[in-house]
Amino acid sequence: MRLLNRIAPNFRPALATILLAFGALPSPADSQKPCRPANSTPSPVSVDFAFFKSNVEPIFLKARPGHARCYGCHSETNRIFHLEKLPPEAAAWTDEQSRKNFQSAIHLVVPGNPGLSPLLLHPLAPEAGGDAFHSGGRQFPSQNDSDWLALAEWVRGAREGAPSGCVPQSAARIYVTNSAADTIDVIDSASNKIVQVIRGIELPHGVNFSPDGTRVYVSSESESGLDVIDAQTGEILQKIPLSGRPNNISVTKDGRRVVVGIRTPPGALDLIDTGTLTLVKTVPVNVSVHNVYVTPDGKYAVSGSIESQSVTVVDLQSDEIAWQLKLDRGVRPMAFERKPDGSTRRIFVQLSGFNGFAVVDFAKRAEVARIKLPDQPGGFGVLEGRTGTPSHGIGVAPDGKSLWIGSTFANAVFKYSLPSLTLVGHCALPLVHPPGQAATGSVPEWITFTPDSKFVYVSNSGARSVSAIDVQTLKQVAEIPVGEVPKRINTLVLP
Repeated sequence: MRLLNRIAPNFRPALATILLAFGALPSPADSQKPCRPANSTPSPVSVDFAFFKSNVEPIFLKARPGHARCYGCHSETNRIFHLEKLPPEAAAWTDEQSRKNFQSAIHLVVPGNPGLSPLLLHPLAPEAGGDAFHSGGRQFPSQNDSDWLALAEWVRGAREGAPSGCVPQSAARIYVTNSAADTIDVIDSASNKIVQVIRGIELPHGVNFSPDGTRVYVSSESESGLDVIDAQTGEILQKIPLSGRPNNISVTKDGRRVVVGIRTPPGALDLIDTGTLTLVKTVPVNVSVHNVYVTPDGKYAVSGSIESQSVTVVDLQSDEIAWQLKLDRGVRPMAFERKPDGSTRRIFVQLSGFNGFAVVDFAKRAEVARIKLPDQPGGFGVLEGRTGTPSHGIGVAPDGKSLWIGSTFANAVFKYSLPSLTLVGHCALPLVHPPGQAATGSVPEWITFTPDSKFVYVSNSGARSVSAIDVQTLKQVAEIPVGEVPKRINTLVLP
């Protein structure tokens, strides 16, 4: 699939056509093809004519500051990508002309993958991942440009009249916050396609949901606020000011409060009332909060601090600190193992500078073990500048049978069985191929699962993608292109 990126731009369309003919790339098939059942073999992604006509064609006529219109050059007959000549005095193409434009365009895209589509790469600035030279100039300065994103949505399969794309009866949607952008991508777990892009939240951090699945909560670092979003439409309903710059968030089991970790010193937990959508209480914890979680039984909020190298447990009945545990390294992501009654048995804690995790016995309030990940595979992390966070991203599958840990050093995700913590194996993650440089790792971050525990999703912050992995075979089944530096990822279970 990465072969197209290594071929000169003028030859990419021909190569794409050949690969399509031999079935090596998905075909731009009829856009009305029905969606596949949940977790079955992926259907080829199709591109939609109606979405193209309404959302993509206007881009080719748009006068972008400092640039000639795409139409000015591409209406000439000698162009690989050809746009039909407009009728005199016309501001838009006829339907027949639009269909010809559509046919010209689809030969320059790889359906489902904007990162391999010459139509998107050729006018994109080289520093943003585009081709070295485009005679029409750098039309799109970055992959966060709104017009480039519209093109990307079309290539991923967006359809006119269905903002969430072709939505099968899947069990869940996977939300990933693009930490260096202002977008949240929503992946349908049945099709492994982007079905919604939420915009307008700069530097989104944590993402979580109301128990009924109607609301999405996202913390915004740039605005020091919590955004409340309508899950169906993706519209921001309300912005709630917080006491400081937030990091990750969690939601109480009854859904009545959102718990927000405040990174701004001296550190706190902000409690948001979901009925009134207001900040009702700030619980001082006296340490800068990196991540916060509500325990499986809903009784405690557990936060971790990098700076103070500690775990803080707050009783959610009294909203007071129940206990704290000091460790010897900064505390990063955590995951929780349940007892049969739903209470917490162990916390698995990732640490700064350690390629593995600590095991904390919840009842004993003490670290009882520390497990180092295997040395092989290895060789990553230095070029990526991530030696301080060699292992970042951890999760317990919903069925409680396995623990999954991401490793930047290994460029892989490891699986351990529970409760024995026996290593089962690993799944290698995608490589990144910077032009003229050695391949680097994808820098795995956070981890989430489908509700049936059959698939695990890993955000690849260095590869601008999310990997979907089969839990049993330890094989990647899809790599889904998303936004800039994807990190926090979570699963919304559909009603």
